Amino acid sequence: MSFWNKLPEPFFAMAPMADVTDIAFRALVAKRGKPDIFWTEFVSADGLYALTGIAKNGSVNPLLRDLAFEENQRPIVAQIFSSKPETIAYATKLVAKLGFDGVDINMGCPDRSIEKQGAGAALVKNPALAMELIHAAKEAAKQIPKLTYRPDLVFPVSVKTRIGYNSENLEEWLTALLTAQPAAITLHLRTRKELSLVPAGWELMKKAVEIRNKVNPDVLLIGNGDVKDLEDARAKATETGCDGIMFGRAMFGNPWVFEKPARFNLGNLDLRLNLAGPTEHGLDEKLEALIELAYGFEKLSPPKSFAILKKHIKAFVTGFPACAGRPGAADLRARLMTAESAAELEAFIKASV
Repeated sequence: MSFWNKLPEPFFAMAPMADVTDIAFRALVAKRGKPDIFWTEFVSADGLYALTGIAKNGSVNPLLRDLAFEENQRPIVAQIFSSKPETIAYATKLVAKLGFDGVDINMGCPDRSIEKQGAGAALVKNPALAMELIHAAKEAAKQIPKLTYRPDLVFPVSVKTRIGYNSENLEEWLTALLTAQPAAITLHLRTRKELSLVPAGWELMKKAVEIRNKVNPDVLLIGNGDVKDLEDARAKATETGCDGIMFGRAMFGNPWVFEKPARFNLGNLDLRLNLAGPTEHGLDEKLEALIELAYGFEKLSPPKSFAILKKHIKAFVTGFPACAGRPGAADLRARLMTAESAAELEAFIKASV
């Protein structure tokens, strides 16, 4: 068994997103309503293999920064990418040693620099190599000693991918992945060609579940794409029969997205304090969360460019007009975009609100 066998039905996961789901953002979310599974940003298995531990200039390999996590972020899966079985095997052993609960192989990233390596979405066109990578990771996992933090569990291998390259190809592509027997497969319900330019094809999730049930019913299926909130996620899981739902862009500016309605018990009564779901969080809360994220981001070591936070500023500071001396979203956002540190961002916010 692995942690995958101990999840609720359905379960809800954080998508791996480059320059988004770092340890600072995960910490922000963990305090406000944890998902059932956390994911890291994706990390190059080739890079981990080439620069193990210490980089050539004597500093810590910056890729290890992207594999840092806190205990309240469990279960947590490290996502890696490569087209080389030997580096996938190495990275699998490394992330297990670092204390992760599982490893996930990215087979869906459309970035051309990743595809030129034969990795990411390029693997959709090479099912044989994709299966080889899964087998390499699984064989490496078998060589990992019992996990010291969970000796009752094995180290599982999962995959995140798309429904096809230029067109939907679930019959061939998903069948190949299922045959390799990963613990779970996340399907971003768009092709590589579609990127995120069209609505996610949730009607295809039913087809994916049918294929899974026929080929390998033990593999968990996770749907991903255009999920709005927990209510929407539950509806999609019920309608399609998938085991879990992954949230991506819905997390932007909303670290409360996994927040569940409050409950309290009186004898045999189980009362939901908010029948409609989580409460709305106002502008002041969002700005405080943004400040907290900025300070957490600055603690990353080695540091990342503070400019990366601009995508979060855009997401947190939106949709409100000017009133009572407070600038509107556009004006405040423009001011915050010039901040070069968390302290400066905080000062701008305090001076504006």
